[in-house]
Amino acid sequence: MRDLTARALNLAQVAGAGYADIRTLVRRTQNLAVRNGVVESLSDDVSQGFGVRVVVDGAWGFASSADLSPAEVERVTALAVRTARASARVQRARVAIGPAESHQGTYKTPVQIDPFSVPLEEKIALLMACDEGMRRTKGITAAQSSMTCIREEKVFASTEGAYQEQTLVETGAGIVCLAVGDGEVQQRSFPNSFGRTQGTAGYEFVQKMKLAENAPRIGEEAVKLLSAEHCPAGVTTIILDATQLALQLHESCGHPTELDRALGDEAGFMGTSFLSPDMLNSFRYGSDLVNITADATIPTALGTFGWDDEGVPAQRTPIVRNGLFLGYFSGRDSASRIGQRSNGSSRADGWNRIPMVRMTNLNLEPGTWEFDDLIADTDDGIYMDTNRSWSIDAKRLNFQFGTEIAYEIKGGKFTRLLRNATYTGNTPEFWRSCDAICNANHWNIWGTPNCGKGEPIQVAHVGHGTAPARFRQVRVGVMK
Repeated sequence: MRDLTARALNLAQVAGAGYADIRTLVRRTQNLAVRNGVVESLSDDVSQGFGVRVVVDGAWGFASSADLSPAEVERVTALAVRTARASARVQRARVAIGPAESHQGTYKTPVQIDPFSVPLEEKIALLMACDEGMRRTKGITAAQSSMTCIREEKVFASTEGAYQEQTLVETGAGIVCLAVGDGEVQQRSFPNSFGRTQGTAGYEFVQKMKLAENAPRIGEEAVKLLSAEHCPAGVTTIILDATQLALQLHESCGHPTELDRALGDEAGFMGTSFLSPDMLNSFRYGSDLVNITADATIPTALGTFGWDDEGVPAQRTPIVRNGLFLGYFSGRDSASRIGQRSNGSSRADGWNRIPMVRMTNLNLEPGTWEFDDLIADTDDGIYMDTNRSWSIDAKRLNFQFGTEIAYEIKGGKFTRLLRNATYTGNTPEFWRSCDAICNANHWNIWGTPNCGKGEPIQVAHVGHGTAPARFRQVRVGVMK
């Protein structure tokens, strides 16, 4: 591999590139799904290839191929250089990538149990047990259990002297069921919505979820929701569970703090950001309790790695401190535009895609409250659990979220079960209303393996650490 990467980098420099990098990737992905007692799908795929990225005459060029032969490496490198020269003719500003990043080394995801060493029969048996547990409750019309295992072998090299080898392993799983009755459809998911949660870990990550043990409860709750009271409309106090708060953090804090969006470079169907660079160090994002950190170094978190796809080391960066907006996710060229250095947040979802600014692990730091004490301290409110739907505007400013299940709180105790719970708000107003966050005993990192961005769309795997938190004066329910 060193011979191939060196060949590409030498050819790029000879052809006039001021900078070049090459990234090779071999990815194996195994997906399993069981639906209503039947194995619905099973796939085991391998994809491999490489991409060459260059800067020529102050413009980017990129080309890729699935053929790792020396002749193809030469052809693709030449194509990347030609593409950059063509782009330079219409560029608005010259690319600047800041100080050299010449890091070398290896990184491997810590794994206790290789997920690909676990027999398919054992994985399917677990999913079948989950399926049976959910459908044990009369009224469940559909149940699905799924699992995903991924291994990536990555090599990155650049003309700045960087050379890195990484082995990244991901494992994830989840269950979901539907109950139908009296013109109503209700859904319950575990441990997270949208199919599963996922982490950079081995099969031990799935074992710790206790999916089969929780499956009967999930089925029972889905059926109970069919006859539950509707979420009342009005303005009240809400407490969000950790999984719902993870998506809230993702949509209203993660995407607007991606620097390419704030600079207007990413302005496609995913939108831009309300956070302009002149707001750094002065904008009140949330209450004094709100501390948000980007951290790509946390073991088992889905956005954890050794180096990003520009060869920049994983690192920990403050985004919000005591409610004050302090930082962005950035790549080399975007960081350079605001006089900073990349914080290692540039990634591509495959060998045939150019890296772009992506979230890594965006975490709401834990507070001081025990969960039971937080409920007891709430006289009147609603506890909302597990996302069901969401909508947010192009600048990530105004939003609406719905959850699968909710509970009314009266006098510091859970009372009625509520269905179809929704809440709306404005991003900074919402985070400024946060007056309590649970402590580290209730803090967990949730994996989001389906974050879309870019055109053509790229899917990133990101993580969010959260604990339940309380927000005051929030509009809930459907207003008449």
